[in-house]
Amino acid sequence: MSTTNGRGSRHLFDGTGVYIALFLIVTALAVAGYWTLIPHTPAESPAVPETPAVTVPAPAVKPETAAVPAPEPEPEPAAPQRAQAPALPAQSAVTITLPETVSPDLTPEPPALVVPPLIGEIVTAFSMEELLYSETMGDWRTHDGVDFAAEPGTPVCAVSAGTVTDVRDDDMMGTTVVIAHKDGYDTIYANLQGVPSVSLGDSVSAGQIIGAVGRTALSETRLPSHLHFGVMKDGAFIDPAEYLN
Repeated sequence: MSTTNGRGSRHLFDGTGVYIALFLIVTALAVAGYWTLIPHTPAESPAVPETPAVTVPAPAVKPETAAVPAPEPEPEPAAPQRAQAPALPAQSAVTITLPETVSPDLTPEPPALVVPPLIGEIVTAFSMEELLYSETMGDWRTHDGVDFAAEPGTPVCAVSAGTVTDVRDDDMMGTTVVIAHKDGYDTIYANLQGVPSVSLGDSVSAGQIIGAVGRTALSETRLPSHLHFGVMKDGAFIDPAEYLN
């Protein structure tokens, strides 16, 4: 018997019996602790201060405005109509008859070529309003031309195209040649050598040699060797510079 009870007790604490005992002990401890921790009278809840009510303003509502219709585009003004010119009456054709030959008077003439009679320094200027002293004559007198200094024998040229109207031996101005040009101009070449290169009535061109510088002018013998050159317009003496320029 004792042997049987010993086996049974040993079997009880082996295996399943141990777990059952532990479960019962844990359960008993949990129940005891629960009742210990929970009071028998319910605790009064602490007073909670009342929160003042906050009034939230209602959102502003924009008043509805009536939709404004978009302005209609104004019609573009119509372009003004141009007044139509009255129709011109039909004109009859005009026949123009051209002459078979052109008149010589309608042919344009080239400008006249003017060149200096020679290249030289002016020793006596033109002076018709103011008197100049003449060393040769020993008096005060006018000077109707320009004296160009040049050595004896220097060629003298016609200043422009024209016709020789006079070749003479003047008592005061020596050998002299006069050439007539268009527009009423005449040119005078004095103090030339005794025999000029042209004769009365000859036609000359600008730059053509008509003679050479001499010492035949008795009224200017005390001046250096020179050509006395004068210009007349419609029979009156003018400054040669006006014609040469």
